Amino acid sequence: MRLDRLIGNHSQYSQRSARLLIAQGRVQVNAQVVRDARLDVDRFMMVSLDGEPLKMPTAAHYLMMNKPTGYLSATSDAQHTTVMTLLPEELREVLHIGGRLDRNSSGLLILTNDGLWSRRLTAPQVKIPKVYRITTAEPISSDTASRFAEGIYFAFEDLTTSPAQLECLGPSEARLSIYEGRYHQVKRMFHAVGNRVLTLHRESMGAIALDPILAPGEYRPLTQVEIDSIQ
Repeated sequence: MRLDRLIGNHSQYSQRSARLLIAQGRVQVNAQVVRDARLDVDRFMMVSLDGEPLKMPTAAHYLMMNKPTGYLSATSDAQHTTVMTLLPEELREVLHIGGRLDRNSSGLLILTNDGLWSRRLTAPQVKIPKVYRITTAEPISSDTASRFAEGIYFAFEDLTTSPAQLECLGPSEARLSIYEGRYHQVKRMFHAVGNRVLTLHRESMGAIALDPILAPGEYRPLTQVEIDSIQ
């Protein structure tokens, strides 16, 4: 999680006060002064405030959730109900989300307190496939698969997406595998070919597939095999 949030969770200071402490050079990570409040830290790092180590959570948590539609993939939000409300209170303050889903999307969501592990799961350069089942407003055109395989240009970022694989399951239904996780990527890809996504359900991330026994809103710990599949 972010350094300022960790300090806010594990000291007498608020997250806002933590940002000031960091800017003042009073915080060290692994014995080095850090002034970036957004630094991603995890349980394996030693964080000190004014020379005193913070007490860090000792247990590592790795959960999969079947995210229901209507819930925001965020740790907190002033307007919308977040997926954290589906968890026990003792976990809400220590977990973060590895690979978000839009509020109106559903399916596999990963929650953990291991920042290094979640970065390996979501980093674009690692090229872990994310698989989605999609329905569209219009029939999927015959050239959509080839255009996705070539990559779709996003003018706002001035980049072309990595090649993606589209498997048509019906006139307006498909399974899509992508290897990045850019902002609203799947919806923007279909918009670029003149279509619109109606429903989006994530089935898997790498070797971690959504457990079919999980009802929407339910979760379970990852198995050791699932955890170890992310290297």
